[in-house]
Amino acid sequence: MTLPKVLTIAGSDSGGGAGIQADLKTFQELDTYGLSVITAITAQNTVGVQAAHPVSLNILNDQLESVFSDIKVDAVKTGMLVSADYIQSISTYIRDYNVNNLVIDPVLGSTTGSELTKNEAIDELKNSLWPLATVVTPNLVEASRMLGWASINTVSEMEKAVYQLHEWGAKSILLKGGHLPGGESVDLLYDGHTLTHFPMKRIDQPHTHGTGCTLASAIAAGLAKGHSIHEAVSTAKDFVTCAIREGFSIGRGSGPLNHSAYRHRQ
Repeated sequence: MTLPKVLTIAGSDSGGGAGIQADLKTFQELDTYGLSVITAITAQNTVGVQAAHPVSLNILNDQLESVFSDIKVDAVKTGMLVSADYIQSISTYIRDYNVNNLVIDPVLGSTTGSELTKNEAIDELKNSLWPLATVVTPNLVEASRMLGWASINTVSEMEKAVYQLHEWGAKSILLKGGHLPGGESVDLLYDGHTLTHFPMKRIDQPHTHGTGCTLASAIAAGLAKGHSIHEAVSTAKDFVTCAIREGFSIGRGSGPLNHSAYRHRQ
């Protein structure tokens, strides 16, 4: 039996709801084989991020070399990338090993407000890694910060933002509208030719920890299996919708998604 192989390059979440842990659960549920390179170790739970400690640059490079020198990876998903030096190394490996499917989840902070990526890394992300991406998946807060805008509050503003974000060189941009006000969430996918709207009624569910990580990982799994970007995004959104609907409480704060919900529905 041969499974498509997907690598996540991200931080570890000790609470298990986001980061590397959410990525590996997603890969498993979508019938792909998950590999991991850890960029940082966080002290994190359902209440928030209490601490974040990057691994050394040497350890990061050792992990990258171990994976890429031995295993042909079908897709890579990146999350928490920490600093410009880390991004430079990751970009070099992505280029040198001819990774065809790269999904960037530009993690600039957590849903509880903890800043996880240093400011100086943003330019490096845009200049070196972004142009290698099959798709980048910012939320509205991340997109606003990268564009230097105060905020993005309407679908019209989202459309302007997604076009500008695409100019930085990624093949596609999926701008996530979960922070839009009102009862409907709209995601926009722009592939350089077609702008696709993915509207969805907002789900009344407090347990949504790890949503962004899970969505990006599900897209990477789809791309690894040979799906088009539109097919991969559509399936990923179905996967995440099921996972949110059946999210559950395991602590005192925002609980995790239920990563097995999509399989149970099937």
